[in-house]
Amino acid sequence: MGEILYVTGVSSHIVLKNYGTKWKLGMSSATETMCGQAFGAGQYHMMGIYLQRSWIVVAITTTTLLPLFVFSCPLFRSLGEEEEISIASEAISLWFIPGIYSYVFSSTIQMYLQAQLKNLIVGWLSAASFLLQVLLSMVFVSILGLGVPGAMVAFNISSWLLVIGEFVYIFGGWCPNTWNGFTAAAFIDIWPVLKLSISSGVMLCLELWYYAVLVLLAGYMKNAMVAIAAFSICLNICQWEFMIFLGLLGATSVRVSNELGRGNAKAALFSIKVILSTSICLGVVCWVLCLVFGNQISYLFTSDEEVAEAVSSLSTLLAFSMLLNSVQPILTGVAIGAGLQSSVAIINICSYYVFGIPIGLLLGYVVHLHVKGLWIGMICGVLMQTIVLSFMIWRLDWSEQVKKAYERLHRWILESSIESNQILPSSISI
Repeated sequence: MGEILYVTGVSSHIVLKNYGTKWKLGMSSATETMCGQAFGAGQYHMMGIYLQRSWIVVAITTTTLLPLFVFSCPLFRSLGEEEEISIASEAISLWFIPGIYSYVFSSTIQMYLQAQLKNLIVGWLSAASFLLQVLLSMVFVSILGLGVPGAMVAFNISSWLLVIGEFVYIFGGWCPNTWNGFTAAAFIDIWPVLKLSISSGVMLCLELWYYAVLVLLAGYMKNAMVAIAAFSICLNICQWEFMIFLGLLGATSVRVSNELGRGNAKAALFSIKVILSTSICLGVVCWVLCLVFGNQISYLFTSDEEVAEAVSSLSTLLAFSMLLNSVQPILTGVAIGAGLQSSVAIINICSYYVFGIPIGLLLGYVVHLHVKGLWIGMICGVLMQTIVLSFMIWRLDWSEQVKKAYERLHRWILESSIESNQILPSSISI
């Protein structure tokens, strides 16, 4: 029982963490769109300005989300969660605050570096941060016996050291064309950046909060702690696999935005076909592995037989979720690269909250399929989103998207004066 309570407490608070960090990750995708198209168009000096504007916008947003973490326990109580789960989440909430501020910089810098094809440094820094977190977690949790606080300290230290490493790389002169130092130009034209950032945040968060809402709904079921533990384990497995396709999402958005910035619609379409084919092949492999090892995979996370049995009953549905994960992120990456976040946000609302969640509630609570019903509803929502996105992208006029990218870039452009090392307003008009 103690193990289940720990898992459900952490999982419930991760719901709040997801609300905060995924919002910032979504807003950071605006940086990916702007920097990617600017790089393709050869407007390298604008990338550093876009990065600084993103820091301003995302930092303000982060501060407005702090009450979610400060008042997590009463918030969970007001949502009707079990008292044990609400209390368990309270012990974790404040530890997340330093970490969420690290995302202000790490998520935006990652988009900035990826847009200029500096993926290798992002990979090395992320790998070093991960290894450091594992090492510190072993020291603080296993050796010093600090428990959850020790794990959170390890998380915060590794997160901020990642940011420091990224700062050293940028400020140390390894981005000479795209970083010209801090400038007051970052405060110019904040409103267009804010609008694109908000639409980007809404687009991605409506998608990722969908899973968090389903975890909350599982908390209202009979034997809620087992239901949440099983659901959370399956979501963790799904998100492990999703990280692979999240990387392909980044590759898609970078390639599409770069080619649109260059004015090459055919190359953008070719990039989509290549990445989508690769992603589907990987998805089929993950689908097969989950079908084969579905009954054993739960023991990677728990030794509780009741939870393991609940996870095994979801293994087939989990396999099909993995298969859908190989398509949907690529389509989202296309939307980010083309700057279509607002359209995708509307699709996500309809697919997830008008279609997926009601089906999950109906099957889970009315038909009494419990957690399995919620997961079927989740799959239905993702399937609907994938179908609509596929149709939207298939019908896109890519020549028109090239034109829109050109207009967006030249509407926001500031000219760089190499001699005076200042950023001057552009005289270009559209």
